[in-house]
Amino acid sequence: MILGVCKWLSYKLGWDVTIIRIAFVIAALFFGTGVGLYLILWIVKILSK
Repeated sequence: MILGVCKWLSYKLGWDVTIIRIAFVIAALFFGTGVGLYLILWIVKILSK
């Protein structure tokens, strides 16, 4: 992923980054929410610095 959200989220949650990336891809392909959720988390990431 481009903006570093998955790595940031994996650090915050203590999960493996690969699992989070796979979850975003599945959410984008099957539910259509992955891209929107990714952008929202990117904004949260920027504002939390």
